[in-house]
Parts: sequence; structure tokens; C-alpha cells
Amino acid sequence: MSAAAPTVITPEPLTGTAGPRRVLVSSVSSDSHTWNLVFLQLLIEEYGHSVTNIGACVPDDLLIAECRRHRPDMVVISSVNGHGHLDGRRLIARLRAEPDLADLPVVIGGKLGTRGAEGGSHAQALTEAGFDAVFEDSVGIGEFRRYLAAPGTRALRGAASAVPAL
Repeated sequence: MSAAAPTVITPEPLTGTAGPRRVLVSSVSSDSHTWNLVFLQLLIEEYGHSVTNIGACVPDDLLIAECRRHRPDMVVISSVNGHGHLDGRRLIARLRAEPDLADLPVVIGGKLGTRGAEGGSHAQALTEAGFDAVFEDSVGIGEFRRYLAAPGTRALRGAASAVPAL
């Protein structure tokens, strides 16, 4: 009896983009998990983008400073500890209050609440708070992959980024 060949997922080409974009990856301030950040970095790099991974437990002030220093085209926030809906709302309010970062595309995903599916969705509240997209763990990584591959994704369009390059 032979084992089935493993499934290989190959990223779709990013149509409608003008080459690699700069993506900053981080967690919310209370989340010490790093494996998810490494996974996201590798996934985004598979799509041809340049990733700056600033790690876990990043205070809001440091994330804002790193956005100014690196001038990313998009920020990806990940949460594994379940406090993403709380820390995320505070973080996005801080980012949107900064005139030079107010239009920066920012997405959040992962375990956003501590009660799982029974706690309901946090997507609407986080979108209303200012995130461009929300990817809850219950839908898996496929939705985020589609977002990265979609030509209409604001951060990955061929037009110039809302934040000027260095």
C-alpha cells in the first residue's frame, strides 16, 4: 500500500500588482506567540513580497514607530492568545489617529476571542474599528491566501502606497 502524495499549495500569481510590496508582520501587544508570525512571513514571501517581522508582544507605540521606520504597504496583525479583538481595537484606533499612518492598509487575523466559535464573530466590530480586513481562525488560512492573491487588495495594487516610500 502506498502513501498518498502530500498536497502542495502553490500561490496564484499576483495579477494587477507592480511587483513585490513591503509587508510588516506583528502580533498584538499581549500575544507572545511567534510560530504564527514565522508562518505568515513565509506565506507572504511565497507571494513574492518583502516581509519585516517585528515579532511578538509588540507595544502599540513600537508598532507605530516601526511603521514609520519601514513604511510598509500593508500591516498584518496576528493573534493566537484570543485577545486580538481587544488589543486589535486599541491598536487600530492608535494607528488611525496618526495622520501619516491613517490610510495604511492593516489586517488582523487568528484567534481573536477566547471563546472560539461560541463567542461569535469579531469581524464586524474590528472592521468598524478600522481594519481593512479580518480573518478569524474559524475560516482557516484560505481566505487570507485569497486576499493576498486578489488584484483588488488595496495594499497590493500596482498604484502607489498610501504611505510614501523612504
